[in-house]
Amino acid sequence: MALNSISKKDLEDFKGYILVEKNFSEHTAKAYCSDILSYLIWLGDEGCENADFSKIREYLHFMQKFDYKKTTIARKIASIRTFYKYLAREKKIENNPALNIISPKRPKALPKFLSMEEVEEILNNINISTPAGYRNRAILELLWASGMRISELSNLNFENLNLENNEITVFGKGAKERIILITDRAKTYLQKYIDFARPLIAKDYTLPPVTDQSPVFINKTGYRLQTRMVRNVINDIVEKIELPKKVTPHMFRHSFATHLIENGADLRVVQELLGHASISNTQIYTHVSMQHMKDVYEQTHPRA
Repeated sequence: MALNSISKKDLEDFKGYILVEKNFSEHTAKAYCSDILSYLIWLGDEGCENADFSKIREYLHFMQKFDYKKTTIARKIASIRTFYKYLAREKKIENNPALNIISPKRPKALPKFLSMEEVEEILNNINISTPAGYRNRAILELLWASGMRISELSNLNFENLNLENNEITVFGKGAKERIILITDRAKTYLQKYIDFARPLIAKDYTLPPVTDQSPVFINKTGYRLQTRMVRNVINDIVEKIELPKKVTPHMFRHSFATHLIENGADLRVVQELLGHASISNTQIYTHVSMQHMKDVYEQTHPRA
């Protein structure tokens, strides 16, 4: 069933809103818009602007037949809430029918992380003999040293760099600005990438002069490097070294936080470095650290 013109326009405007004003990643925005598209198709000609609380509950009941995971249901509800919050803000509806929708409790899975040995093994198996390879090493060094999100790294411009002070300004979720710190090693790789590798990456294209608004990391055509490429780089290395676990860019962020906590970093400091709005989001890394300690204890104590 095709969308009516009003629903189609609402969805298009909503996508712009979550990408530009809410600063959602492309991945999250795509998931939210897919959720809303399914909802709008289910509504049909009735349209989202005429739906009330009971209609949304009817849709949630309809979704149960697909046996979605709780995390998927929670995201779909979050999508609908955000969508109606947007419609209310734009005065397209008088009352928000999604205000009292309750999400299922998400199971709290501990984030997976890499040991320091695994991180070093990944980094040392990057072929840095090519410009793109050197760029990849600089990228993973940055992710490991700073705990920044992959979307934050992809969006870096030269104006965000303050390498003299080992600082980088990033814009996280909700366009919140924060300053992250990097190690001397990461800074060295980044500086050499900028000076020597970056000008050679798009060898078949003429790069424009570097300005404050120029992207730091570029692809072979000279455009901003997208997050998908970073994921592909990691997948290739993990397959090459036959690491027995699935590794994602976000695992570098988890590893950064876990190792800081394990080495005695203050929770509030880690919260600031990660850009978490709530300390409760950061506290999960203390659980990760404790679980790791228990695992080591059980593996090494003769009486365990």
